Amino acid sequence: MSIRTDTTGADEASDDESFSPEPRNVILTVPNAISALRILSIPVIAVLISNRWLIWSLVVLAISSASDGIDGYIARRFNQVSRIGQILDPIADRLLIICSMLALGWAHILPWWLLIAVGSRDVIMLLEVLLLSNNDYGPLPVHFVGKAGTALLLMSVPVLIVADLRVSPFFEVLHCAGVAGAIWGAALYWVAGLIYIIQGYMLIHQGGERSTGAGSDGKELAHAE
Repeated sequence: MSIRTDTTGADEASDDESFSPEPRNVILTVPNAISALRILSIPVIAVLISNRWLIWSLVVLAISSASDGIDGYIARRFNQVSRIGQILDPIADRLLIICSMLALGWAHILPWWLLIAVGSRDVIMLLEVLLLSNNDYGPLPVHFVGKAGTALLLMSVPVLIVADLRVSPFFEVLHCAGVAGAIWGAALYWVAGLIYIIQGYMLIHQGGERSTGAGSDGKELAHAE
């Protein structure tokens, strides 16, 4: 008498865990609405910081940061991953970094040279994206160094806001830690930028491969090794 082992449930669970929805050409989705609201909250955060309404800026920043994880979860869980959503998310991160740091500089919490370092890197990256687009390539894949730099910059913003409350001598140490985190983040930001510049140059001048699936605007995405 043989015993039959039913692995259907395990297989289904495995499939669910590895399931990654393909991006669709849709605009009106819940995750996209959340991303749009997150972008709209960025000028509010900047105004609150520049006017030194620090507690309220932390509250709005916390809500905005939480929404970043919520929209991604909803998109994957309910198969609402969209191409526009994949564009909105990194745009929101960059806008949050630039606007928050400008506000921190305006409030004399962060040195202006650091803002110029971060802002000039993003301008160069924008020019590269336009150059790649002009050669029928999409954006380059995100490098882990760039992710690390972005994460450090994003984390330094709330640290610097809290440190500026200055309710005890410890907050001066916290301010130094926030500035150090921002400097390291900016350094990694630039290292990633140099990597993207090299990848873009090789892609254009050495004829990198294009993906077989075209995007919604008919252009194919570039694959940089």
